[in-house]
Amino acid sequence: MKLPPVENPQCYRGLYIYDFGEWVAVGYTAEEIAMLLESEAYRGGKVYKIHRAEPDGYMELRGVPPERFQLESGMFFCRSELERARADYAELTSAAQRFPPPCRAFVHLAERSGVPEFARYVTALIYPAEYEEEVAQWLVSINYMGGEIVEGGISHVSNYYAQQAKILDRKRLWSQPAVASRSAEEVFAAVREPIQRRLVVA
Repeated sequence: MKLPPVENPQCYRGLYIYDFGEWVAVGYTAEEIAMLLESEAYRGGKVYKIHRAEPDGYMELRGVPPERFQLESGMFFCRSELERARADYAELTSAAQRFPPPCRAFVHLAERSGVPEFARYVTALIYPAEYEEEVAQWLVSINYMGGEIVEGGISHVSNYYAQQAKILDRKRLWSQPAVASRSAEEVFAAVREPIQRRLVVA
């Protein structure tokens, strides 16, 4: 795979490269990659995330399986007492209003049965799986310390849905990504562009 020359490559960290087979394009967001993977014309491409990028042009890439863009991951902050769980939920949703997460997400305050008592009440934060790293960084940045026990990952989301927990409260979180995604029309109109967006050093 031969990449096109990229100006200010350090600005592209966290974005994606799509290998269409006949050509390569740099600078997609996760939402835009999902659009390509869902399309009949372009779904067969290979996806790489720009994990590190240096001003001298060096890029460290990580291959991403296409199915990952269809999965959800999550963090589950567990408590044995409802009032402490309510406090966790309130703290997380309040922080998200002041400092939005990097992607769309939702939060549940839920009561589960058939689990250890220490995990009976949970604040569940669920989001697209491809944003695991960014969400973890966001939680650190807002200094969120919920839960006596914390669980996380794709399998925990599947388990949570299977438990059919009683949802006591819920809220959708609106994101403020570093780079805004374009519409599907804009993405498909620009597939032949080797650099999908021009980014400059702030």
